[in-house]
Amino acid sequence: MTDAPFAPFDTLLDRDEALKVLRAATDGADDGELFLERRRSEALVFDDGRLKTASYDASEGFGLRAVRGEVAGYAHSTELSVAALKRASDTARLAVGDGGGTWADAPQATNTRLYTDEDPIAGAAFPVKLDTLREIDAFARALDKRVVQVSATIAASLQEVEILRPEGGSVRDIRPMTRVNVSVIVEQNGRRESGTAGGGGRVGLDGFLDPADWQTKAREALRVAVVNLDAVPAPAGVMDVVLGPGWPGILLHEAIGHGLEGDFNRKGSSAFAGLMGQRIAAPGVTVLDDGTIPDRRGSITVDDEGTPSARNVLIEDGVLVGFMQDRQNARLMGVAPTGNGRRESYAHTPMPRMTNTYMLGGNVTPGDIVTDLKDGIYAVGFGGGQVDITNGKFVFSCTEAYRVQNGVVGAPVKGATLIGDGATALQQIRAIGNDPALDPGMGNCGKAGQWVPVGVGQPTLLIGGLTVGGSGS
Repeated sequence: MTDAPFAPFDTLLDRDEALKVLRAATDGADDGELFLERRRSEALVFDDGRLKTASYDASEGFGLRAVRGEVAGYAHSTELSVAALKRASDTARLAVGDGGGTWADAPQATNTRLYTDEDPIAGAAFPVKLDTLREIDAFARALDKRVVQVSATIAASLQEVEILRPEGGSVRDIRPMTRVNVSVIVEQNGRRESGTAGGGGRVGLDGFLDPADWQTKAREALRVAVVNLDAVPAPAGVMDVVLGPGWPGILLHEAIGHGLEGDFNRKGSSAFAGLMGQRIAAPGVTVLDDGTIPDRRGSITVDDEGTPSARNVLIEDGVLVGFMQDRQNARLMGVAPTGNGRRESYAHTPMPRMTNTYMLGGNVTPGDIVTDLKDGIYAVGFGGGQVDITNGKFVFSCTEAYRVQNGVVGAPVKGATLIGDGATALQQIRAIGNDPALDPGMGNCGKAGQWVPVGVGQPTLLIGGLTVGGSGS
């Protein structure tokens, strides 16, 4: 049995009273809204032959914001009542001062629906999920006698939001999310290596509980682990690097994605500040942020300010043509919002954030790109990474990579890190594959202490002159 749909003005708040409080809080401001949210999430982790974690979380609350110029007053509460709204209004109102702001136009309405509104948590009974985890564990162990440990996760959540505007309009969005991950550890001659595979999106759990799906993930996790059993120390030095399609787009996301968020550019702290209309990448490089792809992890029908998501071109044929914007930053920069105002929850203020950020494909076959690599690294899997927004410098660790010499893919390498800066890396893209792909749906992005789900993607790329950190020669 599922909970009734989140309808705060039907069951918890008087809409007219809430609107009255919101209008008082934003009187004389430039913008503002009341963001109401209910979220439920469940996660089951089966590790080392037993159910290690079974968690269920539920929360609800509101955030009230009043914006004037560069200042925003924000207050939030878990208590959905008019009294709590009034207390929040007094706090948010401090940002408005004596008023005199110029009120921003309201977001345009949309009838688009990019994903189901069904609750994925209720899509399968608890015993079915537990049995699936046991089956994943048994299947992965039976694949190879070298498997010594298996960890599998099934996670699902449902976020329901309603955004009330002072003009009187409101928008609702119901956002499901699912994810299944499989990790495998193998041992051979005293050496242990691991591999992970997974995927998810704004869909129900049915497809992920299908054996055809999770068996594919288990095989892929095992493949990566076994490859790394034979890995040799990665070479070190400046060399050309081929990045595989799909998930390696996380490097693109970190190295340049954050640098193309509007707030960093308005404040002049981005490496790309002041470069609008100029060439910042090699010819043929086109990068988009697109929140409108159906069912994708990073997609949103509307952002957390009520603006419909959009397919935004950021770099076109190597030229910087756009930034990602929320409402406040767009107004201050004299441009239109792009549907990228996102927040982690009702307890957080919105800011410009990525959705699904990816590069379009070119016309070179992946095989030809690798063949043209004389001495370098072919990286197809990435783990963690770090980036400095002010200069675009990044460091990424590879989870699966190979040494390439004279166009021949050789031994896998272990311990490879890629070091460079986004602005230079964009200019040094020498070949773009015709195989663009999106990631399987596992990404999260952090900014200013807030985490939101995102997607990444790219075709096979050849980038010249990256620094590879390793212990080999």
